[in-house]
Amino acid sequence: MTQLVELKAAGRALRLLVPGAGMPQWLETAGVADAPTPALAALEALVSRGDNARERDIIVPEATLLPTGGMGSFQWPGLAGHRDSRNFVLQFEDWRVELSGRHAARLSAREPRAKLALTLELALHDDGVVVLSSRLENQGTDDFQLDRMMAGSYPVSGLDHLMAFEGYWAREFHEVHERLGAGTWLRESRRGRTSHDRHPALICGTAGLPAGEGRVIGAHLGFSGNHLMAVDRLADGTRLIQAGELFEPGEMRLAPGEAYQSPKLYICEAADGAAMRAGFHAHVRAHVLSWPGGAMRPRPVLLNTWEGNYFNHDLASLKAQAEAAAGLGIERFVLDDGWFPGRDHERAGLGDWVVDPRKYPHGLEELADHVIALGMEFGLWFEPEMVNPDSALYRAHPEWALQIEGLKQLPSRHQLVLDLTRPEVSEALFQMVHAVLVRVRVAFIKWDMNRDLTHVGDARGRAATARQTRAVYALMARLRAAHPDIEIETCASGGGRADYGALAHCHRVWTSDNTDALERQTIQAGLGLFLPPEIMGQHISALPNHQTGRRHSLAFRAITAMTGHFGIELNPLALTDSERTELAAWIALHKHLRPLLHGASTHFRLADHDGRAVYGLVGADKSHAIVIVTQRTMPVLEHAGPVRVPHLLADAEYSLHLPGPQTALTWFRHGPPSRALFAGGSHFAGHSLGQIGFRLPIMLPETAVLIELHRDTGENSHHG
Repeated sequence: MTQLVELKAAGRALRLLVPGAGMPQWLETAGVADAPTPALAALEALVSRGDNARERDIIVPEATLLPTGGMGSFQWPGLAGHRDSRNFVLQFEDWRVELSGRHAARLSAREPRAKLALTLELALHDDGVVVLSSRLENQGTDDFQLDRMMAGSYPVSGLDHLMAFEGYWAREFHEVHERLGAGTWLRESRRGRTSHDRHPALICGTAGLPAGEGRVIGAHLGFSGNHLMAVDRLADGTRLIQAGELFEPGEMRLAPGEAYQSPKLYICEAADGAAMRAGFHAHVRAHVLSWPGGAMRPRPVLLNTWEGNYFNHDLASLKAQAEAAAGLGIERFVLDDGWFPGRDHERAGLGDWVVDPRKYPHGLEELADHVIALGMEFGLWFEPEMVNPDSALYRAHPEWALQIEGLKQLPSRHQLVLDLTRPEVSEALFQMVHAVLVRVRVAFIKWDMNRDLTHVGDARGRAATARQTRAVYALMARLRAAHPDIEIETCASGGGRADYGALAHCHRVWTSDNTDALERQTIQAGLGLFLPPEIMGQHISALPNHQTGRRHSLAFRAITAMTGHFGIELNPLALTDSERTELAAWIALHKHLRPLLHGASTHFRLADHDGRAVYGLVGADKSHAIVIVTQRTMPVLEHAGPVRVPHLLADAEYSLHLPGPQTALTWFRHGPPSRALFAGGSHFAGHSLGQIGFRLPIMLPETAVLIELHRDTGENSHHG
């Protein structure tokens, strides 16, 4: 018997038809929540296909929740497998529907011939995000070879442009725009982590993504291992977005009684790019992140020691740097790589998680206690998944590295990957890291992963990427359970592990190893479509930049880092007196703006124009806003276009200010803006700012200005 599943939230409705046999069929993804529920017979009549071009007696639905091959269905399958070359055509039946309120459903069925049980879960949240996942259980008496299992599908109609990401180390989240054609768009990643080049996210829409007007559908797979994303074109022109884990050959072989659980696929269909971003941000905050104590506290400004010291751990210098950091207003001091034995370079020491007595004769407690006495938190770097061949751990247990018998291992960055699927390896790592955390008052872990996975064979020679990924999650979860007050940053050569699966165990993403402010403009814009800014690590680095050699003003570096989890990536002892004074002012400005930057604000990004980017936030009550205008390249046009500020109250008046150390404004080519624009007595209607905007003089390349807007109430004061 056919059943109707209807989920309602966020003012909209999802509808599916669940047949007696076959797969649940998508009907509607953007229905009106308060509209009357259509009659089942009418819905069946609406979706029944009248054509019979191939003269088949039965027309099989194609826009199903989890497409399978065979039985007259010819699209890209989301579920495929076999039992020793049998049971490769699957038809599930006896569907049961369990509803959880109005917004979530669990759909369960069985395949009696193949002896399989399937469960599909979907939920529509108040933030507008749809979450899909799937589970398959082998109820037979012999193994079932699972070759593909997507989390689910989501239909796309009327949208033929796609935006995805490509890149590499230090150049992540580069937007790639494509026109969808007649075939299947497919992207696969086999690096064993979220990856720098094939981040598991995409957006479908019309031309001008993602800042352009018009409906968009964003998709993100919450998984840190091998993955694939597909957009398949059906016979009627509809497209299906699918995403899931990518298995190595023979990797997912289900023994009798075993089950496979897919990662979660997150979908946000919205009126425009800004609404999509807001939906993903709200969902991550409410449903993905899990903060110590149950709620996020203000994100502490931090100093990370890596670029300021690298492997040179001089205790007296580090103490002096901590004192200088506290004087600047920094709230967290993070000691990076190099604190364990043999770690004077990247070729030795990984795996030996004990404190180097040569560098720290009295243990790390001496430095940590000094940092804490200065009023800051202490953070510490680990890379638990990796091992150097030149380490005591590897010399004692070379068999603990992932490897394939008969093949030479492939070191990368002079390191191998530990096989966390072996209980003894995971236990040893937990005990070493736990012992450090028991002795040292650590509030924050920077959890790094500096290489892709190759030769991913376990102790029996089987493919192990899927189990390795879940073993990493399990180790993180165990350490968090043992130390519930500690926050964890996910870092994988920068942004190589920046997905919702990792964020279920972590609290911050190191967005990129590239700290060049110009490069960070586009890197942060890309990842910021899916991650809220308060969990994106954004740092001010030294001059010249260590990745590109560029030199940027402190203002440009500070404004670029301002919106995220703000930090410093330099040696504060190397600053001049004037730099130290200015940096302290930028840190104070960030703290002043932090409630707006990291609150329930509306984010907007105008389409880039003539080398200029405009990004802004408007507070929930629309009384406070900021606009950041960045000139990335030399403009071509003689006059700069207007800067419009949407989402303000149309009938309210606002004043504009230049907060923090922005008084000289030397980055304008032909002199500063009109005095009237930023004069304290000038007032501008919200409608005018949104529709007409304001104009700035032409800016020099690689400069930025931050403008603060306050609704005029007669009591406003601004941060100078």
